[in-house]
Amino acid sequence: MDQIKTGTLIRTLRTQKGLTQKALAEAVGVGDKAVSKWERGLGCPDVSLLPKLSQVLGVGLEALLSGALDANDQERGNMKKMKFYVCPGCGNLITAATEASVSCCSRTLLPLEPQKPEEPLSVEKIDDSWFISSPHPMTKEHYVSFAALLTGDTLFLRRLYPEWDLQTRIPAFGHGILLWYCTQHGLFRQLI
Repeated sequence: MDQIKTGTLIRTLRTQKGLTQKALAEAVGVGDKAVSKWERGLGCPDVSLLPKLSQVLGVGLEALLSGALDANDQERGNMKKMKFYVCPGCGNLITAATEASVSCCSRTLLPLEPQKPEEPLSVEKIDDSWFISSPHPMTKEHYVSFAALLTGDTLFLRRLYPEWDLQTRIPAFGHGILLWYCTQHGLFRQLI
């Protein structure tokens, strides 16, 4: 941990939140002189304080340890770079416009990497929508939990459920990337 970088980051985040050194110290459970010391790069927070400090400042532990925020400016605004995270414990689906620090059920989640499928889903344009179907198994142990269409500025997502046939319609507002998540094999993609 670089004391000067971490101290500068703590000061920046504290002032952005409108907190005084005393208010931050009280929230974390230390004296205001400790916060002053950190911000001047003359010391660093004890490891046991980092989780509470990251919560109060609204930043991940990695940022506190490195002393820098990851801007992700290059990917901002392009929906085709959307990241998908699925919790293996509860099945929660989380999306982010860029890579993010995501956790659920006390687990850190990694973004899913879409794979090219051996057998793509059947996609047919009917009226003003894409009709998507597949003979994929849809049992409680093995099913497709969602299908999504990504274009440059839009994400349309349909949640799918076990023991239903894999059939759904997505509005045909343009061509893009069709993504779907199989609970046994992961995330897949195909162009439509």
